[in-house]
Amino acid sequence: MAEVKLFGTLPSPLSWRIQWALKLKGVEYEYVEEDLMNKSPLLLKYNPVHKKIPVLLHNERPIPESLVILEYIDETWQSNPLLPKDPLERANARFWAKFVDEKCLVSVFAVFLSAGKEQEKHLEEAAAALKILEGCVHGKRFFSGEGIGYADLVAGWIPQWLPVIEEVAGVKLLDPQSLPSLCAWSKSFLQVELIKENLPPRDELIGPYDAKRKIVLASAAT
Repeated sequence: MAEVKLFGTLPSPLSWRIQWALKLKGVEYEYVEEDLMNKSPLLLKYNPVHKKIPVLLHNERPIPESLVILEYIDETWQSNPLLPKDPLERANARFWAKFVDEKCLVSVFAVFLSAGKEQEKHLEEAAAALKILEGCVHGKRFFSGEGIGYADLVAGWIPQWLPVIEEVAGVKLLDPQSLPSLCAWSKSFLQVELIKENLPPRDELIGPYDAKRKIVLASAAT
């Protein structure tokens, strides 16, 4: 068995942020694609609390939850640090990573999984959260400065996944006029060679996201 194994799923940006971190660190790993409609006994065994991906298995020891996994990777493999050494900068990186997940990602997916007036309400919330994130990255190439780090990996869903969500849900959020710094960051992130070489094809995201939206909206209508 491989020393490092990652349980994930292709459509999930949470899986990809872990893959990016492992590749940045030069860590060899085995990837296990999970079917979230038919979760494997191993996934349920290694993450019995939330029963979700991603889960990192290191020497048979499971680590669930993507932000926790990122910090574990950074502390376990010292090369190419993801978090800065300065305590204040580390705290800021953690703060913005949490903001990205709990405010930006949650509100954008609420837009994705809603319609009508409910979607309009979530659109306002998502736009407000992204505007705050715009201020964080203003004047910087990356959240971490000149190279990608912890917060950049956490926000890495924005350049590739947000346009897919916009297309499927028929909305527009990542606008160069209102979010010029975030759009510039997105472009820089996608130009990083390691990221460019490790992205799910857009057409392989459209199908699963379109199907998910239709299922959720149909269920809400009944």
